[in-house]
Amino acid sequence: MAVDAPDLKLLLNPKPSSNLKPLSLHVPEPRFRPGDAVDFTAVDVPPAGSVRRPDIAEPAADFTDLSYSLVRVLDDAGQATGPWNPRLSPDMLRAMLRSMAMTRAFDERMFRAQRQGKTSFYMKCTGEEAVAVAAAHALDREDMCFPSYRQQGLLIARDWSMVDMMNQIYSNRGDRLQGKQLPIMYSVREAGFFSISGNLTTQYPQAVGWAMASAAKGDTRIAATWCGEGSTAEGDFHSALTFATVYRAPVIFNVVNNQWAISSFSGFAGAEATTFAARAVGYGIAGLRIDGNDALAVYAATSWAAERARTGAGPTLIEHFTYRAEGHSTSDDPTQYRSAGEPNAWPLGDPIRRLKDHLIAIGEWDEERHAAQDKALAEQVRAAQKEAEANGILGHGLHQPLASLFDGVFEEMPWHLREQQAQMMAEEAASGRPWDAK
Repeated sequence: MAVDAPDLKLLLNPKPSSNLKPLSLHVPEPRFRPGDAVDFTAVDVPPAGSVRRPDIAEPAADFTDLSYSLVRVLDDAGQATGPWNPRLSPDMLRAMLRSMAMTRAFDERMFRAQRQGKTSFYMKCTGEEAVAVAAAHALDREDMCFPSYRQQGLLIARDWSMVDMMNQIYSNRGDRLQGKQLPIMYSVREAGFFSISGNLTTQYPQAVGWAMASAAKGDTRIAATWCGEGSTAEGDFHSALTFATVYRAPVIFNVVNNQWAISSFSGFAGAEATTFAARAVGYGIAGLRIDGNDALAVYAATSWAAERARTGAGPTLIEHFTYRAEGHSTSDDPTQYRSAGEPNAWPLGDPIRRLKDHLIAIGEWDEERHAAQDKALAEQVRAAQKEAEANGILGHGLHQPLASLFDGVFEEMPWHLREQQAQMMAEEAASGRPWDAK
């Protein structure tokens, strides 16, 4: 039926009803801004050991409660308690403590190196060391890790060379990636560490694809991947969860909820409405929300999820409830958008101190040995830095031959790159400058 022009105008621009309140949008706002006093009493921290530990084969539909609770093992007295207690040996606990302390010492030195102009960029994981280190100890060495940019603890826990990591940070002549990656975006196949991408959450579907291939080949290796809570808003996150649940891919999804995505607080990713572990519910995936500053809880949840994946019961999403103690990166100033009192007021404390206190509480460590270890690790990191800097630093210019510009991009160099390489070599020869000039 034809519509008159006035009627069409009314359909396109209806008059608001005088009886209804005008619509409005909710804009998330962090609880504390610079200068505000900090009070985290509203953060629900249940007693350690109070959350149930389900059977490995329990259906994902029964996990809703675990997506809203908080798995904790270490109590306020430093004791391990409850059904999630992994009952690790003192040697394993000391190994995890050492890896976490080493990671922090590595971060501190590389942060200073950036401030000294030796590299362009660095990202610390201060306060989040347990997320990567405890998981690395719980996973098999052959399992493939698909990290984001704050899981350097995976490499350190797997005893990878700090000199090699620093070479990459400095983009020097010892850099295995030949200066093609932003500093801290490592790639170490030998340590089961997939190449880091600066594009957020691309590693999620990559991890699912790798896990599906492993299952299709009848392998026994699983995949684990990490992203920040802000990245759960990326489309890749949701595509990955869809494929994982459909094919029951043997993969562990780790969401590191450190409360801040650069300068945007977690509310912009949905934290005000629900937990990030609850993302798993709608996909039919097992979801766990854990104390990310409790190394034993991280170890226990990762070990549980790994066994679930290996037995064909499907993927698991683990939300690590933690806090980013320092800036997003060396290019960030957190005092511009959050209260300076937040890091020290965070109710779940410091992961290194908590594991140290646990070892002391069970009579397997003491403050003197801890101080001696910190000193020895600082010296070890300093020695590694000296060795790496002998290969050059970023501030000294190009360290890789220009010929390497075309290497390591494709397994077989395509014709158009071969043409560009030949053209470049011809121009270099005509200019009288050697091809490998620096």
